[in-house]
Amino acid sequence: MGFLAIDQVTKRYGEQVVIGGVSLQANQGEFVVFVGPSGCGKSTLLRLIAGLDEVSSGAIAIDGVDVTDVAPADRNVSMVFQSYALYPHMSVRQNMAFGLKMIKTPVAEIERRVNEAAAILKLEALLDRKPRQLSGGQRQRVAIGRAIVRKPKLFLFDEPLSNLDAELRGEMRFEIARLHRDLGVTMVYVTHDQVEAMTLADRIVVLRAGLVEQIGTPSELYDRPANTFVAGFIGAPKMNFLEASVVATDAEAIVVDQASIAGGQLRLPRAGRPAPAAGARVLLGIRPEHLGPGRRDGGLVIPARIRYVENLGATSLIHVQAQGEADQALVALTQGRHGGEEGQRIELGAALDQVYLFDAEGRAV
Repeated sequence: MGFLAIDQVTKRYGEQVVIGGVSLQANQGEFVVFVGPSGCGKSTLLRLIAGLDEVSSGAIAIDGVDVTDVAPADRNVSMVFQSYALYPHMSVRQNMAFGLKMIKTPVAEIERRVNEAAAILKLEALLDRKPRQLSGGQRQRVAIGRAIVRKPKLFLFDEPLSNLDAELRGEMRFEIARLHRDLGVTMVYVTHDQVEAMTLADRIVVLRAGLVEQIGTPSELYDRPANTFVAGFIGAPKMNFLEASVVATDAEAIVVDQASIAGGQLRLPRAGRPAPAAGARVLLGIRPEHLGPGRRDGGLVIPARIRYVENLGATSLIHVQAQGEADQALVALTQGRHGGEEGQRIELGAALDQVYLFDAEGRAV
C-alpha cells in the first residue's frame, strides 16, 4: 500500500456521478499531479482526500490509516487553494500562524515555525504586511507558508498558480519543485497546465469524466499513451490523427492505407504489438514536433498545402491541409522561423518509429 491509497472511491451528487470508482496510490515523498479537462473531477478528488467532501463509497488511507470518515482537521493534511484564501485584515505573520493558534500551539513554537517557513519561502521582509500589499506570487507563497507551518504528512495543491501571469507561474513552479525537494513530503497537485504537470510530477494521473485514463511518469505518458485521449491531451500542440485502414500484417510489420500519405500505404514496424485484422479501421497519431518539412529516410511523406504559419521566434507552427483529405488539418512544429505562405505546397515527413497506432476505439495498438 502506498503512503496515500485511494480504493474504488466514488462521489455522487444525486444521480450525477462525479468520481466513478477511482483507485490509485502515491508513495512517500512522491509528487503526483492530477490533470484532465475542466469538469473531469480532479479538484473533487482532491477535496475527497482532504475530507472537505464526503466519499459516496470506497476508502482513503493516509500513511496506513483509514481516514475515510475522519474530519479534515484530523487528517494531518494541508491544502493550498487557487484563491489564496488569506484573511485580508491579518498580517502575513498572523495568516501563517492562524491555524496553529486554533489548535493551541505554544506561542514560542508558533513563532519558530512561522520564521522557519518564512525563511524557506523568502518572506522574512513581508511578515508585517497585509495581503493587499503583496503581489499575486507573494500571496501564493504566504498560502504555501501557512500550509508548511502545520508540518503536514500530505500537501494538496488545487490549481495554485492559475491566477498568476506566465512569468510568475514559471517562478512559482521552481519554488514548489524546490520546496518538494527540500521537505521530502508527499504532494498531490491539481492543474490543467501541461507544463506544470510535465515539469513537477514524479507521476501524472490523467482523468476524464471521473475516471482514470492512465497513470505514469511524464515520459511514459508522452512516449506510450494508452489511448487517443491521453495522446491528444499530453503534449502541446496536440497530436495529429489520421484515419487509416489495415491492409495486411506479417511477423514484422502492419501495413496501413491512408489517402494523405504519399504512395497511400505505410509499413509500420510491428515491434511486438498485436496485429489488427486486415480491413480494420485504425488511427495514426503523429506529434507536431515529429512532423516537419522534408522527407525522412524510409518514413512517411504527406503532401500538403500551407494554411498559415505561426512564427513564435525559436519555433514555428505550420498549419496545413493534407492532400487527399478535404477536411484533414495537420500541425507541424519546427525549429526556427518558417517562411511558408498560405497556399504554398509542402511535403511533411515523419520517421516510422514516431508514428503511433490506435484501434477504432482509440486504444493504443
